[in-house]
Amino acid sequence: MGNEQPLWTPSLEAQHETPLYRFMGWCAEHYRVSFADYDAFHAWSIAEPAHFWSAVWDFCGVKGDKGASFLTGSQDMLAARFFPDATLNFAENLLAQSGPGDAILFRGEDKMEQRWSWDRLREEVSRLQQAFLTLGVTPGDRVAAMMPNMPETVACMLAAASIGAIWSSCSPDFGEQGVLDRFGQIEPKLFIACDGYWYNGKRQDTADKVRAVAAQLKTPVLVVPYAGDAPALAASLADGRTLGDFISAYETTTVEFFALPFSHPLYILFSSGTTGVPKCIVHSAGGTLLQHLKEHHLHCSLKPGEKLFYFTTCGWMMWNWLVSGLAVGATLCLFDGSPFAPDGNVLFTYAQNEKFAVFGTSAKYIDAVRKSGILPKQSHDLSALRLITSTGSPLSPEGFSFVYEGIKKDVHLASISGGTDIVSCFVLGNPLKPVWRGEIQGPGLGLAVDVWNDEGKPVRGEKGELVCTRAFPSMPIMFWNDPEGKKYRAAYFERFDNVWCHGDFAEWTEHGGIVIHGRSDATLNPGGVRIGTAEIYNQVEQMEEVAEALCIGQDWDDDVRVVLFVRLANGFSLDQNLVGAIKSRIRSGASPRHVPAKVIEVQDIPRTKSGKIVELAVRDVVHGRSVKNREALANPEALDLFADLTELRS
Repeated sequence: MGNEQPLWTPSLEAQHETPLYRFMGWCAEHYRVSFADYDAFHAWSIAEPAHFWSAVWDFCGVKGDKGASFLTGSQDMLAARFFPDATLNFAENLLAQSGPGDAILFRGEDKMEQRWSWDRLREEVSRLQQAFLTLGVTPGDRVAAMMPNMPETVACMLAAASIGAIWSSCSPDFGEQGVLDRFGQIEPKLFIACDGYWYNGKRQDTADKVRAVAAQLKTPVLVVPYAGDAPALAASLADGRTLGDFISAYETTTVEFFALPFSHPLYILFSSGTTGVPKCIVHSAGGTLLQHLKEHHLHCSLKPGEKLFYFTTCGWMMWNWLVSGLAVGATLCLFDGSPFAPDGNVLFTYAQNEKFAVFGTSAKYIDAVRKSGILPKQSHDLSALRLITSTGSPLSPEGFSFVYEGIKKDVHLASISGGTDIVSCFVLGNPLKPVWRGEIQGPGLGLAVDVWNDEGKPVRGEKGELVCTRAFPSMPIMFWNDPEGKKYRAAYFERFDNVWCHGDFAEWTEHGGIVIHGRSDATLNPGGVRIGTAEIYNQVEQMEEVAEALCIGQDWDDDVRVVLFVRLANGFSLDQNLVGAIKSRIRSGASPRHVPAKVIEVQDIPRTKSGKIVELAVRDVVHGRSVKNREALANPEALDLFADLTELRS
């Protein structure tokens, strides 16, 4: 990248205190090998996957029976089986702690605060488990929740997992059809929903939506009180009960943890659904647990008693990632609502008051804070904060700089990237290495990540497809309703034989880091040259006039031309001077090939519920193709702004 100095470098003393450094020493002693540095250790973790993942199990203290075999069929990614003889229970590993210490903290904007001890969490899970069993929930049944990110949601998930039921969730801001597109496919045994929620200071009622969804799912409904009238909603349902009524008959007892295979299904997560009905991605209990323990304890240095925060809803895989922090003994810090209600300081005040060790958020949030003029570095005491993680979309180089200039100087900033497909990260932070502006630090341990060109050859110094060439535990075990695995193979293994192709447009850096240039299916191809949309956003979104941008390739004169849509900041209008300034900025900051043929102002940019802009949907609208699943969008009405733009006809 040509950077002269890293933004952050861990001291040798700090490196030696990390769990990752201790783990390297543990593996070296246990397997009688030596590692010159982290890169050598990473190479060993790929070359010896059975040894490596067995070591993660032991070092991180997984509760369960590991069995005698750690990996079979490793040469075939789809046939590989990790710990085929093992048994464990996911919930047992997350409920390893007990006592009066904090397990979960919760803020529902400025409307509600809760603080749950480990003992209270266990009590809630115990009573919920008994109620689930009485209802007839058995291993393999689905439990679906349309819930805010609150403690009751975590307790319901753990109760389901303790039995071996499969958990699936979305956030309560999904529309009726969006919920049915997901849960209708998996036929849940129980539907859990809230009676309302808060967003931007306003109460949002969910009663009509819950009734409509319940009528279609034809399943019992558990109504959790939050921002509405739970008794009235439960009474209006054919088979509805409030949370209080549901568990009132049960006393707290010892939670029973069903011993289940490593590959037993734990979660069903959903693709965004912007190109059709969402795919139902099934993840295993063992693979999820092992991968998350590795990421939390080793890559994030998370320790028992530390405060872990991620700004997420229950419709994003980062919620699943967040709750696994319990397995390390960390305290989960939950937040539900708008991160700018009542103002942009709310999350930093939460971090200050509760002494977050880890603050996780999206690149879009960091950019929004930067543009708002807020400087938490000056206004808040963030002395306990040692790690900031960012995901959801590529963090721009300017975003990297702002974290150090505006939030905290001495902090480990880890841009991370992976996704719903693997319920974890392919590339992420490393507490033993420096942070370079604009770069993800490197691949995760045990993951054979590479960048390949169209011919399937590894490349350095040029962009290509992000791939993983060897099996790993958190690969999906299947897609729901895909008995022959056709959709699964088509999603990841059609491009390259026996190699996972993730769909990210990526590039290695001179420091051994990774830059993600956007989704490869959204890359632009003017004149046959592939351009990542993130490269354009990195330039134009730094301009004070531009609040947000979206870029597509439009078919034009037997080629493709780059079209840039911009939503302007308040007080600005798009005139020829601003168009010229935008093009000049892109030309000098990226390259002449990146300069758009058209720059068009729009009043809104369509995005998913987790805040990702939807380039493919806009591209379809511009080309007159229907968008199959508008319900997947947070603001589907924004798509209509792109349908009849006269500027696209010349």
